[in-house]
Amino acid sequence: MMENTSRRRFLMGLGAAVGLPAFESTRSLLAASHPAAKSLATTATGAPLRMAYLYVPNGVNVAKWNSGETLAPLQEHRDQFSLINGLEVEKATSGGDGGGDHARGNAAFLTGVRPKKTAGADIALGQSVDQYAAERLGQVTRFRSLELSTDGVRKSGSCDSGYSCAYQFNLSWRSETLPMTPESNPRQLFERLFGKGSGKERAESRARRLAGERSILDFVNEDAKSLQKQLGRGDQLKLDEYLTSVREIERRIEMAERWELPEAGREAPAGIPGSYEEHLRLMFDMMLLAFETDSTRVATFLMSHEGSNRNFSHIGVPEGHHALSHHGRNEEKLAKIAKIDLFYTQQLAYFLQQAKSKKDVDGNSILDNSMILYGSAISDGDRHSHRELPIVMAGGGGGALTPGQDLTLPHDTPITNLYLRMLHEMGVPANRFGDSTGVLNYG
Repeated sequence: MMENTSRRRFLMGLGAAVGLPAFESTRSLLAASHPAAKSLATTATGAPLRMAYLYVPNGVNVAKWNSGETLAPLQEHRDQFSLINGLEVEKATSGGDGGGDHARGNAAFLTGVRPKKTAGADIALGQSVDQYAAERLGQVTRFRSLELSTDGVRKSGSCDSGYSCAYQFNLSWRSETLPMTPESNPRQLFERLFGKGSGKERAESRARRLAGERSILDFVNEDAKSLQKQLGRGDQLKLDEYLTSVREIERRIEMAERWELPEAGREAPAGIPGSYEEHLRLMFDMMLLAFETDSTRVATFLMSHEGSNRNFSHIGVPEGHHALSHHGRNEEKLAKIAKIDLFYTQQLAYFLQQAKSKKDVDGNSILDNSMILYGSAISDGDRHSHRELPIVMAGGGGGALTPGQDLTLPHDTPITNLYLRMLHEMGVPANRFGDSTGVLNYG
C-alpha cells in the first residue's frame, strides 16, 4: 500500500488531474532508492531540485539597494538568501548597436547573448539557461518548464529603438529564433496545471464548473476519498491542507474573473486580477504548487517586462515606472523608485515565506531544495547600466549552496558564470554557457 501511495501522482476525474505533493510514507522509499550521490535535478537526499529565475525591470535605486533599505522585507529570511555583488550582463550593452538597452537587457539576461538588432521576423538570440536545463532534463516532470509573466504576449513589432518586441516581452528562449511564450492569465495557468484528458473532456469540466459554481476538486472527490483511506494520519492532514490551498487559489481566480475592478489607469483582461500584487502572488502560488507536486523543476517569471511603464498608484506612485527610472538624480523620482523596489522585494518575501512553509519529500522545505534567482539586467536605470546588478540568490540548492552570505565578486563577473554553477548543481553538464568565463564557486 505504501509503495502504491508513493508512486501515485494525481487525483483523476473528468477533465482534471490534480497533482499530489510528496507524503511522509515516501521518505523511507526515497532513502532506500537514492544513495548520497546526486542524480539529474535531484538533491543528495533524492528530493527534487528546482531552479527559478524572477525578473524585475528598469533597475533600482542603487543607493537604497546597497544600503539594505530595499531589502528590508527580506530580513526575516536573511539566512535563506545571499546577495551577489559584481555581476554584469555585458551582452546587454550597445556593442555598437546604439539604443535599445531595455530590449537587450531583457533578451540577454538569461542567454548571455547579444540579440540581433531587428524589428522584423529575422530575430536571433540564443537559448536561455532555463531552456538549456529543461532540454536536458527530458521527461523527468510533467512539464519541461513553466514560463510566467504579468504582461501580454508580444512576438513581433518594434518596441525599443529598432528591436523586436519579442526580445522585450520574452525572458525564456528555446532556441535562437523561438521564444517561449509566457503565461500571464491565472485561469489559463490553473487549467494547464490541473486539466487533463481530451480537449472535449477539459472543456466539459470547465463548463460544468462555471455553470454550477463547482470546484475542480469536485471532479476528483471520489479519487481523493479513496486515497485518504490509504494514508496515515499525518499524510491525511497534509492532503487536506494541500487541497485547501488548491481551492483557495481557485477561489481567488474566480474573484478576479467576476468581481475585482482594475486599478486606475489600466484595463484588466478577463481573468487578470485588477490588483497587480494579487496577480503576482497568484502566479507565485501556482509556481509553488507546480514545484510542490513535482510538475516541473524549472521556471521563469517575468514579473514585468523590461522598459515597463506600469504605474503603482496603489503605493502612491502614479507615474510610470520606466519614466521614473530616468530620474536624472532627482530626489523625488528616486524616492518613488525606491517605493517600487520595495514593493517588488515584498513580493519576493511573500514567495520565499510560502516556499519555506512547504515541506518537501525529504523533510526539508521547498525553499531548501531550490535555487531562486531574483534580479534585473539593469542596475541604475538612468544610465542603463548593466554592471553591478541587483541580484538575490535564495534557497539552499538541496544543500549545495550556503545562503545568508553577502558576496562581492570581481567587477564585471558575467552572470552566466552563476548560471553555469546552477546548471552543474542541477546535474546538467556544461563547460560554457553564453559568455561565461568559468563556474562561479561559492559555498
